[in-house]
Amino acid sequence: MPTMTYPTTASEQTYIEVTGGVDTHKDTHTAAALDTSGRLLGHREFAATAAGYAALLAWLGTLGQLVRVGVEGSGVYGAGLARFLQAAGVELVEVDRPDGKTRRWQGKSDPVDAEAAARAAQAGRASGVPKTRGGKVDALRALRVARRSAVAARADAQRQIKALIVTAPDALRMTLRGLGDRELIAHCATRRPDRAAAGDPTVATMLALRALARRHQQLSAELDELDALIGPLVTAINPTLIGPP
Repeated sequence: MPTMTYPTTASEQTYIEVTGGVDTHKDTHTAAALDTSGRLLGHREFAATAAGYAALLAWLGTLGQLVRVGVEGSGVYGAGLARFLQAAGVELVEVDRPDGKTRRWQGKSDPVDAEAAARAAQAGRASGVPKTRGGKVDALRALRVARRSAVAARADAQRQIKALIVTAPDALRMTLRGLGDRELIAHCATRRPDRAAAGDPTVATMLALRALARRHQQLSAELDELDALIGPLVTAINPTLIGPP
């Protein structure tokens, strides 16, 4: 339950400007509210769900005229809440989470962190605007997550191929070391080593190279598919950009 200190009457609520602050987590968000003078109006915990977002906004509205809300983690745990508040026309401020040293020194307290977020937003110490969410922007973010992962995995596969060649038996190493990257991937992917002879170091190395090369090819195809989806979104969001970010 919130610790209510002010206002005391409905008429007082009408003229109070309220600044909210939210400490976000995976399953719950804790909100705090301040009046114009910086007095704490209360704090309360809400579920990190659509119903919880609505209840949080409604609660802040019962305390006076809501002018802005400072949100920690608006790009992570607070993303859903940020979308909801932006859609409701609420002015949002991105609030940095306290660093690890500060949290260890002060101790972790969701109500305290929520109040700190509200004070940072009210005082202007936090002035960043959360990224616009919803529609093509969120679609692009989701696709870029998959793209970054595919790029990293493909690079890992290529590094592993090169490392295997360095330690491969001499005859195999001499055969492969002069090939360019594209030719090397194609060559390894099309080999057909005898699986029954996997106990032989040369055959085992070739089997491993084939698996890695085919993985590299699959990831390249995946990147082509993602780029075909990302390109039109980038153009729609910002026509001055060309190609996937």
